[in-house]
Amino acid sequence: MAGAANPDRLEADTSTTHEPGGPLNQGRSLAIKVPEVTALFWIVKVLTTGMGETASDFFAQTVDPVIAVGATGVVLLLALVLQFRTKRYVPAAYWFAVVMVSVFGTMAADVLHVVIGIPYTVSTVLFLVILAAIFLLWRRVEGTLSIHSIDTSRREAFYWLTVLTTFALGTAAGDLTATTFHWGYLGSGIVYALIIAVPGIAFWKFRLNAVFAFWFAYILTRPLGASFADWLAVTPERGGLNWGTGQVTIALAILIILLVGYLALKRQKKPLT
Repeated sequence: MAGAANPDRLEADTSTTHEPGGPLNQGRSLAIKVPEVTALFWIVKVLTTGMGETASDFFAQTVDPVIAVGATGVVLLLALVLQFRTKRYVPAAYWFAVVMVSVFGTMAADVLHVVIGIPYTVSTVLFLVILAAIFLLWRRVEGTLSIHSIDTSRREAFYWLTVLTTFALGTAAGDLTATTFHWGYLGSGIVYALIIAVPGIAFWKFRLNAVFAFWFAYILTRPLGASFADWLAVTPERGGLNWGTGQVTIALAILIILLVGYLALKRQKKPLT
């Protein structure tokens, strides 16, 4: 997966990329709007999932849930507007949107369980069905699910809708294994770490379809990061190290900022070809 095509090579000529669908997209074409899939991409992605989990829990403990969800939704909307207005992949804009999707997606899954009372088993299956429907529609409309084809506004909309759903699904699945199945947060994290290696090895050794391998791994980053973040943050009575949700959120945020800053500097020094 990390060896997938470099989107930077596709950015050189954006004039030849056109959106299907005519009037729906007004012929708008874009440069590739997502990052190159490298080891650093996966590291930052896992960090955002952990931060989304602990940030959501922190807000739930310190702010009225309605206010927290509303405020997070507004910031998410602003982040997505910023991302959609960029002309090409911009590390700061892209990862800011991912972080906000992580926080909001976590809250969406938690609301179904905590507020409405839907069991994690049901919500996990529900989000899995929704994700499958999005993939089917995306494939039917655009003909591909490759992230290296995110060069039109409609494909970008499909991409972010998919990302949001994967975060909600991953949140429900992580809590399902940790609490309902009683694996604990550390146990769940270890299991997801082993499972996420499967698509990578299958792609590397057995030529598994790159698009399938990417999305399989992408979905698993959510429960992987969240499980380890919860393990660090929650009390010993819940099987954690009791570092606190606020402290873990800040630590992960600092790591994300540093790594995204590095990506931005690296991108500025790299000429387009």
